[in-house]
Amino acid sequence: MMRNVPVFFLMLFVLCACKKTVVTEEPNVLVRVSDEVLRTDEINLPKGISKEDSALYVQDYIRDWAEDALFYQQAERNIADDAEIEKLVNNYRKALIMHEYQQSLVIQKISNEIPEQDLVNYYSKNEQLFKLDYPLIKGLFIKVPIKAPELNKLRRWYKSNTQDAVDHMEKYSIQHAVKYEYFYDRWLPLDDIAEQIPLDEENPEEFLMKNRSVEKKDSEFYYFLNISDLRRKGSQMPYEYARSQVKSMVLNQKQVDFIKQVRKELYERALKSGNVIIYSENNQSENKRD
Repeated sequence: MMRNVPVFFLMLFVLCACKKTVVTEEPNVLVRVSDEVLRTDEINLPKGISKEDSALYVQDYIRDWAEDALFYQQAERNIADDAEIEKLVNNYRKALIMHEYQQSLVIQKISNEIPEQDLVNYYSKNEQLFKLDYPLIKGLFIKVPIKAPELNKLRRWYKSNTQDAVDHMEKYSIQHAVKYEYFYDRWLPLDDIAEQIPLDEENPEEFLMKNRSVEKKDSEFYYFLNISDLRRKGSQMPYEYARSQVKSMVLNQKQVDFIKQVRKELYERALKSGNVIIYSENNQSENKRD
């Protein structure tokens, strides 16, 4: 976060930091390079910066600004023909204005709310777009100190996703667990959980495909993982995991279609009103002969 600096302090910083200063009657002017000026309200200091650092910050800012202004002026003098640059600037300005207008139209006219069925339909018709780059799992993970009590009960509970077992696990985790994560109801990247467990296997995905209930330990902790479902890398991304991506894609397509329609309607109205006039090739040929 940045904060504005009182004029008095900025002037004081400049007087203290710069050896060559000139008094001016122009209000709030810090430095001039030919016709360009830098004013105090154009400088914002980082929040929490000390007075000493503020002086250095302002000094460096003025120096950088002056160098930029000088280099630009010299470059401008040495560019023989700036017609191409003007063309690029105008094209960029045109594109920027159209972009800003397009964004304002989208905000005004396009709702972010999309019917759930539309998302499901898009996902179903474009399944090839939603392939996993990494494996996903559902399940439960708990990490407890090696001297935690009732470990035998814990070994029974963590292998079951029944409500009774889950209730026992939750109560147990409040008192004894260092880490407890219930994710039977959502997908998580396998690596997010696997990196928390001391797995010695070269291929964790293959190991967990064959071992849905895993118990590991090191010198300090026991690690228990139960997997209720697993999706391999390269397989179909579950809809509930892909939903946010699907919504973003549908919304983007909706916006693109909307802007296309706006442009089409503008063009058709302009043709009817005479604001767009298309000349025939015969007309152009006649103009050339004349």
